[in-house]
Amino acid sequence: MNKIKCLIVDDEPLALNLLEDYIHKTSYLELVGKCNNAIEAISFLDQYEVDLLFLDIQMPEMTGLDLSKTIKHPIRVIFTTAFDQYALDGYKVDALDFLLKPFDYKDFFTATEKAKSWFDLLEKKENETQKQQRNFIFVKSEYKQIQINLDDILLIEGLKDYVKIWLQSQPRPILTLHSLKSLEEELPSEKFMRIHRSFIVSLDKIKTLERGQVIISDKRITIAEQYKEKFQQFVSGKVLN
Repeated sequence: MNKIKCLIVDDEPLALNLLEDYIHKTSYLELVGKCNNAIEAISFLDQYEVDLLFLDIQMPEMTGLDLSKTIKHPIRVIFTTAFDQYALDGYKVDALDFLLKPFDYKDFFTATEKAKSWFDLLEKKENETQKQQRNFIFVKSEYKQIQINLDDILLIEGLKDYVKIWLQSQPRPILTLHSLKSLEEELPSEKFMRIHRSFIVSLDKIKTLERGQVIISDKRITIAEQYKEKFQQFVSGKVLN
């Protein structure tokens, strides 16, 4: 994933400097700004892209809690404060974590790992949504980029150095040097499933299930042991009682 863009908001210079140092030490974080109060932060957030706020609670003019209530999704907040009585309030506004001053890098890293997990999950969901909305892919074959409609795919067969993409609309497969793994990552998981080390199948093209095999068109594909549980979960959700 891309680096998490961070903004520090704190009226204490020592706290600003410490957090800046910790962010620079953490490979997946990027510091995009520092603000001395909530008013400055509001202006900054209107102008720049920010993913994660390190936000002090007790500040003049406007508290960090008040500021957090104005922040729009998907910006997330980690509160930093010297007053532990604010912890419950912090979680009420859906903060990712709460760092009680003084905190060390270990505490900081634990909090940012929560942030990383959350943003990784968000990115995964967004990628899956994009794949679900996509109705075609391009593959390179014979020095050309060929557009393939996803609804036309029957199955994809992986061989040693290339793959065969079998289509409903034509008798001969399209050959491409793409790996089976790279195609699996590009295809929407609710429409396609890998059921064997060498095969990805289009789920809505399955005609029959028979003795541990999938039948698509005139082809029989054995469901490999390592893929049986996932495939059975799919089937169980479709069987009429």
